[in-house]
Amino acid sequence: MTATASKGRSKRRTGGAIEFTCQAPDAQAVFLVGDFNQWNPMATPMKRSDDGIWSAKLKLEPGRYEFKFLIDGRWCCEPGCRDSDLACPNCVVNAFGTMNRLIEVT
Repeated sequence: MTATASKGRSKRRTGGAIEFTCQAPDAQAVFLVGDFNQWNPMATPMKRSDDGIWSAKLKLEPGRYEFKFLIDGRWCCEPGCRDSDLACPNCVVNAFGTMNRLIEVT
């Protein structure tokens, strides 16, 4: 499964795992947070590459998952998108009235 989102983020199946990436070259710490880790903000730290792209791979069962990034302590649906932007691609409104990213694993 391959899905490409805007602003340099993508998720793709790699050897049974999904790779999440986040372009945040100035960030000091980025965490992947979502349904898959019970929204635990410290459960899935991402690793920074030399070009400022952060990544994490997770093995996920087929299903629908909502997630966000925690970038230097700030919740972010998509770097560069406002959390209230209803036009943000692949986003859904959450119970707090802000946006979550959405991925469907087949």
